[in-house]
Amino acid sequence: MHGKEHRGYRDAMSLFPRLVRSDGPQPAGAEPVDGPPDIGAIPAQAEALTRELFQWFRDDSLSAVTGVLIGVGLYFLLVFLRGVARHRLKRAEFGGWNWVLLKVLARTRSFFLVPAAAKLVAALFLTPPALLSLITFLFTIAAAVQGAIWVRAFLISLVERRASASDASQAGTIGSAVGILTVIINVLVWTVAAIILLDNLGVNVTGLVAGLGIGGIAIGLAAQGIFSDLFAALSILLDRPFAKGDWIQVGGPQGVVGRVEHIGLKTTRLRALSGEMVVLSNANLLNQQINNLADFRQRRVVLTLDVLYQTEPGLLERLPDELRAIVEAQPLCRFDRAHIVQFAPSAIQLEMVFIVEDPGLLPMMDARHQVAIAIVRRFHELGVEFAFPAQVSYLAGPDGRIVEPHPDDGRSARPAHLGGHRPARA
Repeated sequence: MHGKEHRGYRDAMSLFPRLVRSDGPQPAGAEPVDGPPDIGAIPAQAEALTRELFQWFRDDSLSAVTGVLIGVGLYFLLVFLRGVARHRLKRAEFGGWNWVLLKVLARTRSFFLVPAAAKLVAALFLTPPALLSLITFLFTIAAAVQGAIWVRAFLISLVERRASASDASQAGTIGSAVGILTVIINVLVWTVAAIILLDNLGVNVTGLVAGLGIGGIAIGLAAQGIFSDLFAALSILLDRPFAKGDWIQVGGPQGVVGRVEHIGLKTTRLRALSGEMVVLSNANLLNQQINNLADFRQRRVVLTLDVLYQTEPGLLERLPDELRAIVEAQPLCRFDRAHIVQFAPSAIQLEMVFIVEDPGLLPMMDARHQVAIAIVRRFHELGVEFAFPAQVSYLAGPDGRIVEPHPDDGRSARPAHLGGHRPARA
C-alpha cells in the first residue's frame, strides 16, 4: 500500500480511536489508543469505518474480496465442526469424559464463530485499522461470553456425570443438589466473566472486585452455619460415603448406630436401633468417624475360648485342627487361624478367627451360632472343659509352709499349736 494510503488510514484513525486496548503488534499505519471507548464519537467512528472500507475495496479489491470469502468459508467450516460435535454427542455414552467434551463443544455459539473467523482473517491480510479495532472489540466481548458458556457447561456436565451414578431413591434430593450447584456455578462463572470483560474494555474493576470481596465475606460470616451444612450435604450426595437405606455407625465404636432414612440439605436423619429418630447436621456428621455397616463384602468373626490349665498338652495341640474341621463343616465359612494367645489367671486362652462369605448381618450371626454349638459339642466329646473365673486360696502355718487342706489320714488340717491333732509319743 502506498504512502498516501497510509496517511489516509492515519487520518481516519484520528476520528476512529481504538475501542479496546491492544498490546500486540499493529498493522502498518495504526496508532494504538488506550482507554475506554468514546460513546459520543460513535457517529464519527462509523463514518471513518465506512470511508476506510470504501477505500480498501477501491484500492485493493482483490485482497478485500479474498479476505471476505475466506472469512465466510472459515465460518461455515466452524459451524460444520460444531454440527459434527452435536451429532456425536447424541451417540456418546452418558457420563463419560467423551460426553463431557462433546457437550462443551456443542455449546459453541454463532456470535463467537463470526468474530473468531474475522479475527483469523484479519491476521492474514492488511486490514484497515478501524475495521481491525471493531473486529477486536467484538471478538473480546464474544470470547468472554463464550468462555463463560464453555466453563459453565463443563462444570455442570461434571455435576450431572457424578449425579448420574446415584441411587434412584435419592432422585429428589439429587435433583435439589444439582439445582443448587447450577445456581452457584452460574453466579460464579458469569461474575468472573463480567469482571474479565470490563477489565478488557478498559474499565477499572479494582473497586468492584474489592466490593464483591467484602460483600462475600460478610454474607459468608452471617450464613456460615447454613453454607457449611449445605456444602456438607453436597459432599454426601456427590461423594456418597453412605446412601439412603444404609446402616451406619457415627462417632466410632461407642457412637450411634442407625439406618439412614433421609439426606437433606441441612440435616441427615437416622433411625436408631432402639427405634428413635436421630437428627444430625450434615457438617457435624462429616466431622465424625462414620462406619458404613452396609458396605461389607464379607464378615470376620473372632471367638475367644478359655480352657482349664488341667487340659493335657497333647489335647491342646489337637484343638486348632479340631476347630478348623468345625468351621469348614459350616456353609459359607472359611477358617483363618486358631492359636493359644494368653495364659490368663484362671484359663488358657485360645483365639479362633474365621470368615463368613456373606455380607449380611443375620447370616454371620447364624454361622457364629452354629460354630459355637459345634465347638461345645466337640469339646464335650474330647473331654475339654471350659474354664470360668476362679480363685484358690491356700492356708499357711506360722512357719510359712502351706497347710494341706485335705490330709490323707482324714484328721484335722489345723496345726497342733492351734488345737489340731497331736501325734502320740512313743
